[in-house]
Parts: sequence; C-alpha cells; structure tokens
Amino acid sequence: MEKMIASAVFLSRGRAVTSHTDDSEYAGGDAAALARQYSDHGADVILVFDLSDGDQEHDSSLTLMRRMARISDIPMWGAGNIGRAEDVKKILYAGCRKAVLNASKRSNLEMLEEVSKRFGREKIAVCMAPGRDPALSEEDRKKIRDYADTAILLTDALPATEEHTGEEDLLPSVIWLTGDAADKDSVVKLLQRECIAGFGDGLTQDPESSLMDYKADLKDLGAEMNTWTCSVSWDDLKKDGNGLVPVVVQDYRNEEVLMVAWMNREAFENTVRSGRMTYWSRSRNELWIKGMTSGHFQYLKELRIDCDNDTLLARVSQTGAACHTGNRSCFYRTALKKDTPLKNPMKVFEDVYATIEDRKAHPKEGSYTNYLFDKGIDKILKKCGEEATEIVIAAKNPNPEEIKYEVADFLYHMMVLMSARNITWDDIAQELANRE
Repeated sequence: MEKMIASAVFLSRGRAVTSHTDDSEYAGGDAAALARQYSDHGADVILVFDLSDGDQEHDSSLTLMRRMARISDIPMWGAGNIGRAEDVKKILYAGCRKAVLNASKRSNLEMLEEVSKRFGREKIAVCMAPGRDPALSEEDRKKIRDYADTAILLTDALPATEEHTGEEDLLPSVIWLTGDAADKDSVVKLLQRECIAGFGDGLTQDPESSLMDYKADLKDLGAEMNTWTCSVSWDDLKKDGNGLVPVVVQDYRNEEVLMVAWMNREAFENTVRSGRMTYWSRSRNELWIKGMTSGHFQYLKELRIDCDNDTLLARVSQTGAACHTGNRSCFYRTALKKDTPLKNPMKVFEDVYATIEDRKAHPKEGSYTNYLFDKGIDKILKKCGEEATEIVIAAKNPNPEEIKYEVADFLYHMMVLMSARNITWDDIAQELANRE
C-alpha cells in the first residue's frame, strides 16, 4: 500500500500559524498560498487544525478552509472546534474530505457512531496524542475502529523502532505526525509498519521542501510512496538530431499554452522524479529547472505524449509568469486573428467579467455597470433577485429564447455582484470542482 506524506496547516485568528503552541505567522500567514505550495511540492494530504477561539474566529477559519480547498489539488482534512454533528457538517462543506474529531474529548467519542452513520465512515477520522492524552479504554478503541476511517497520532518525536504504544493499532490506517525533523531511515521503518498509512514531520511542514524528491528518496530506501510513474520511458520517445524532444507547456487549470521548451534524458527523468519542470537549454547548453532563478516554478500535473511519440505536452501549475518578459504566457503577441464570435463558454464569462472589472477600475459615463456600482450592494442584490424571478416567469413560457435572455441577464448581474465582492470565475469553478 502506498504511504502518504502529510503537511499540516494551523489556523488562528484568520491566518496560518507555525503550530498549536506558537501563534507567530507561518509563511506570511496566508493559509491558501501555503496549501497551494504543499500541493504543488508533493504532499499527499493537508491536515488543517483550527485553533480559533469563539464562533466568529471559527467562521473565519471555515472561510480559509474553503479558499484552501479551491486552490489545492490534494485532499484536505479538517480538525478543531468540533463539538456536535453540525460542526462535522461545516468542516465537510468547507471542502475537507474528512472531519477529524479529538478523541481526548469524551463528547466526541460519544457522537462518533452518529456522525459516522450520518456522513459515512470514510469521512471521519480521529486524532490523539499518545503519552499526553489519557489512555483509551478497550471500548473506546473498538468504537474508533468501528466508526472512524483514520487515526492521526500527534507526538513530539517518532517512536523508537521497538516501541509499541498500542495506539497505532487502533486502525489499519494511521497518520503519524511529529514536530521534529526525522531521519529518513527512521521514517522508512515507521512506514513499513502495516498499520501506518502516512507520516508528517518538520520537513514536510517546510513549504519550500521538495516533497516529491523526499518521497523518491524514501521509495529508494524501501518505503512504498505515492510518486510519479510514467507510462513511457525516455527510450520510447523519438528524439531530434541532438537527442532532444520538444515540450509544449500548458496551464492545467485554464488550458492556456504557456511556452515551448526542450528536454534531454536527464531533464525528462528529473521532471518525473521531482515533479518540477526541468528542461535542456540549447542556448546555454545546460540543464535548467524552470523558476530556479526567477522563482516562477512549474509543477507537473500531467504529462501527455503525441501520436508520433516525438512531442510532449506538460500540463502544469505555473507560479508567476512563464515568459522571461514577465508575461504569463510566451504567446502574448497576436500575428493574425479573424474576428469571430467566442464559442468557449468559460472564455466568454471571463471576458464579460473582465469588462465589468475594467468599468469598476475605470468608470465610464453612461455605463449601466457603473450605475450599479455607484448605487451600491443593496441595488445590485435587488437586481439579482429581480432577474432570478424573471427566469422563473420565463421558464413557464414554452419559448426557450426568452429563458436564454433572462438567464443571460441574471448572469450579468451576478457577475457584477461577484466583482463587488472580489469573487472570480476561477473561484466559482474551483468550488464546483471540489463538490462531490
């Protein structure tokens, strides 16, 4: 069974902090950016611990979790401030795949069966701190085995190889989380235990760590890790006269073509191992990791091969600009364009939204959009409500053209509302993508 590498994010007062004992800001306090880094750098799961105090702070943490879920490509599990079944629901609705209950709280153990049956055992986990929390009774241990999918063990350090606390046998799926940076041999020995499903330590908490490289090292030492496995080898590819293969690079979210580069064998194999796009520079005659100088890294999400085996398509998560000019894409200049109507629905939405944003930034006399912004949020909300009602009325009419007209009206006013509240179509798309 492949083992997971876990990274943890602690939330306090609406920002990311270093740990449950240290309230100083971590990575600028930007929890969403931190989640994106962990996701891009190779973590398999993000454990989110809500340390907030009071309902208002907790609501802020739930908002942060939603942002993190939208921006991250890996599962997120949420813990903290869970005291009733409704709290579990809020955690799951915030985008978390699992809600993590604190097993040291008697009330959490008592409701474990209820939430497991209501939301599904696969969405329920427990956390505990062996040596610090009171020992669990056999009845409690059985309840955890029956109604939770995973246990997270929080410790100051890894256990000695021969040490056996009993807590790790609670479930066949245990994530061991420690604050210390452990040596790789100890990590491998831990992960070789059948009951251990994953691990996190001080190194996996560092957002700058290349966790893909770390997992590859652990795999070389004998641990079964979730690493890239390519269905084709370098020898399967057709190279040019210099032993190179061209790579078309595309943004995996919006499918924008970003750049074209070249790979040799070493660049190809390093990309697959590390998950960071690595190329061969023909002008400098050397290997280069994209972003090593600029900080604009590309993290591999998918690698495709064309029908002739002579070109690769890399779908990536792009940090910053792909082009050395500072433009997002190297293809920012138009050489020829036929004036045809847009057909891509998402592009139409983005272009209309961009016009609305431009009106907000640069008001234009006589603009209806500026009229709405000037009147304020109440007017915008009133129009959204009116247009929604118009859709209902039109839907009673068998003429589909009327419905299309009213839906378009509603979407326009909704985009004005989105702009007023700084919500983008990318935010909406990610929210929908995270729903099951």
